[in-house]
Amino acid sequence: MDAPAPVTDPSELYDIVIIGGGINGAGIARDAAGQGLKVLLCEKGDLAGATSSASSKLIHGGLRYLEHGEFRLVRKALKEREVLLRNAPHIVWPLRFVLPLDDGLRPAWVIRLGLFLYDNLAGRRRLGGSRGIDLIATAEGAPLQDRIRKGFLYSDCWVDDARLVVLTCLDAAEHGAEIWPRTACIAAWREGDLWSVTLEGKRTATVSARALVNAAGPWVDDVQQDVIGRDTPDRLRLVKGSHIIVDRLYNGPQAYILQNTDRRVVFALPYQQAYTLIGTTDMPYDGDPAAANIEPAETTYLCDAINRVFQTQLTAVDVRFSYAGVRPLFDDGDVNASAVTRDYSFDLDAPEDGAPLLSIYGGKITTYRQLAEHALRDLLPKLGLDTKPWTDKSPLPGGDIPDGDFDAFLAEFQADYGFLPEDLALRYARQYGTRVYRLLDGVTSLEGLGRDLGQGLYEVEAQYLREHEWAETEEDMLWRRTKLGLRKQSVGG
Repeated sequence: MDAPAPVTDPSELYDIVIIGGGINGAGIARDAAGQGLKVLLCEKGDLAGATSSASSKLIHGGLRYLEHGEFRLVRKALKEREVLLRNAPHIVWPLRFVLPLDDGLRPAWVIRLGLFLYDNLAGRRRLGGSRGIDLIATAEGAPLQDRIRKGFLYSDCWVDDARLVVLTCLDAAEHGAEIWPRTACIAAWREGDLWSVTLEGKRTATVSARALVNAAGPWVDDVQQDVIGRDTPDRLRLVKGSHIIVDRLYNGPQAYILQNTDRRVVFALPYQQAYTLIGTTDMPYDGDPAAANIEPAETTYLCDAINRVFQTQLTAVDVRFSYAGVRPLFDDGDVNASAVTRDYSFDLDAPEDGAPLLSIYGGKITTYRQLAEHALRDLLPKLGLDTKPWTDKSPLPGGDIPDGDFDAFLAEFQADYGFLPEDLALRYARQYGTRVYRLLDGVTSLEGLGRDLGQGLYEVEAQYLREHEWAETEEDMLWRRTKLGLRKQSVGG
């Protein structure tokens, strides 16, 4: 059947149309809608369907970026770490890292200097500082090989990356933005001081906009060239990062950052109570970002990094699940993929007689809110508007937990819903924060959750995800809105 013809509605005029439902597009939509602009965000797939759900799931300054002289980026990210911890304490929480000293790699004084800078570049209010640790006969050292005797402790934060995107879009929608997943932008052209934008997919329409934002991530140049028809120099550097998930390697809430012989680092992170998440790789990539998968050599690389330091030895057969994401980095000319800047860059095309176009290159999940502020600071004056930043002190949906004390909130929630199993109560509280009371409105017993649709996804939750969080498919629900798909993967092999 032929696709329906686009419906043109001249009255449908938006201030900003945003292409891309990853973290950058979501952040800009939220900020702009909160400033009273009429905003439409379109995404060809599901929200957070690509790079933004394939990260290492960290809110961090990037300790290793100091080696590349990225002091400005690290400072910016460290400041933002505190903001996100305050505004989303249900999906962002502190994580203590163990950095073992390894003979023949970075000497202790170099690491100590780096950690001193990390502690002091932006100040800390909620996170502990770094310190040395004797790993012999300590809980942190117990999983490690006997030759690893000393190390350091420092703090960063964990984040549920896909939920960060969804909750940011949810807040945008609650401020008036229209969020259209599964709707691709297939053409956009200037008509004087407006953009005409043709959208096709779940919704089909041609709309007008005063400004267009290209936040398509790995497809940003494709949108510039194929959708808008604009010749641009190659600015994009695609770098693939892959991760593996194995059964839990160790007890305890700590994470590990492991030095590798190629001077990169590999993280071992506690994940979903029963697993350890290990990553990431850095490989140049020139294929279709949607088709990115981990390669056997990457699995070996990550297993070898663990096997150099941990007592437990891994092989490919131990991998429960793996994923790969393509980072759309701004090409700064560095030959080493690991050294390419993780900061963002803007391409603002704003002719005097035409509507502005802002294309976004690079960026980190940690600094997405600052990127959105910066984008609007550059874009809104082109529309004759002043920008009024507001998001730094505004909690994301579910994040209005008193004093950010998640443990106290969890205890109160468990008391209110004592019939919930402990692990289910924890998952609900983490995923939904204070919105969990909306999820469970009227539920007074375990039976009231409805049927278990598989892996602990009950009917009440599935309905909530469909009605409030744009979830449509099993993958949307089991992988991006929840992580219950991992249970299915583990049971089914």
